[in-house]
Amino acid sequence: MDQEFKKQETNPTGAGYLPGLAIDTVIFGFHENELKVLLLTYKNTGFFALPGGFVHEDEDINEAARRVLFHRTGLKDIFLEQFYTFGSKSRHDTMPLKKIMAARGFFPEDNHWLLARFVSVGYYALVDFTKAIPSPDSISDSCDWFNLSDLPKLMQDHEHIIAKALQTIRLDLDHKLIGFNLLPEHFTMGELQGLYETILNKKLLRAAFQRKMLGLGVLERIAKKWTGGAHKAPYLYKFISGGK
Repeated sequence: MDQEFKKQETNPTGAGYLPGLAIDTVIFGFHENELKVLLLTYKNTGFFALPGGFVHEDEDINEAARRVLFHRTGLKDIFLEQFYTFGSKSRHDTMPLKKIMAARGFFPEDNHWLLARFVSVGYYALVDFTKAIPSPDSISDSCDWFNLSDLPKLMQDHEHIIAKALQTIRLDLDHKLIGFNLLPEHFTMGELQGLYETILNKKLLRAAFQRKMLGLGVLERIAKKWTGGAHKAPYLYKFISGGK
């Protein structure tokens, strides 16, 4: 990864990259009834940001997003969805970018390609919190999970990007098996309801929720969960592969 950053910084024209196009990824995890987001902190700046990157000229944009995702989590086969394009003129601010590069001892000319205006394609990813291995890089102090309810101040328009990703997830919740990567392989109806309530930020009626989920045809009941009681063990479920 360090060679990638050196290639970007020492390349004033951006040769080899698609001009004016960036990727920002909102990587969600679910743990202990909290929805979490993966954030970077850039070295010697105090800046918090979403993981992102640029698209190589010989690379599909979805391939570039998966490359960014793999470098941050160590995961490959996960749910990844393009959800919005961010192109407001107001998002162009060279100050934080100059500070990030200065922290590496690099002081670019004002016409350096990294300081140009970028349109960013937003992706959200849903990962198994227990399997992801957050990985910082040579320009980051850390790459850590933060509770969605307690985020630090983020650079540029990254707070807006997260809000838009969450809005999209809420709209897609029933139709794209959002829980597939956020829950363990086998889960109870109560655990699934807890995930829904966390994402939607509201309480749901248990009977109505169970009726709705069973009616979607996306769940397979597999067994009862052992709890030590004679009659209290809840059923376990799993998502039907390819179901909707």
